[in-house]
Amino acid sequence: MKKTISFFALISLFMLSSCGIYNFTGTGKIDAKTFQVNFFQNNADLVEPGIDRTFTLTLQDLLQNQTNLNLVQNGADLIYEGEIVDYRISPMTATADQQAAQNRLKIRVNVRFTNRNKESDDFEKTFEFYYDYPATSQLQGAVLTTALDEIFERITQDIFNESLAKW
Repeated sequence: MKKTISFFALISLFMLSSCGIYNFTGTGKIDAKTFQVNFFQNNADLVEPGIDRTFTLTLQDLLQNQTNLNLVQNGADLIYEGEIVDYRISPMTATADQQAAQNRLKIRVNVRFTNRNKESDDFEKTFEFYYDYPATSQLQGAVLTTALDEIFERITQDIFNESLAKW
């Protein structure tokens, strides 16, 4: 009986130690200690006040929550910068009497990522996502907050995956 328990304990030890360089966020080893997120200016044709600040803070929060990197104002190892380039509302589906039944909010963000420790990781790329909502609702208040939360959560996770997780 003791041999069986010892055998299973040994097998468990090997299984757990084989994943030493990975963590639960999937980043592997990050060769940096600090990051900075510069303000993402809203350059979209249709301007929604405050989304530039909200996006910048959402990206900062995601990086702080999913890594052990320190947020700094300048001189960081990893730098995220860019601009919101598109904020668009468009009808998606129509009813039989040619009325919009559903609208879509789509936001596109251009991101420039710089890794001062490994220049081959640098990129400039556009990320976008959307939120569909009923045409009977106005895009304000709780509907707008929900839309922005969902869109920014997806875009910031995509940025994280592209820059650090390499997915």
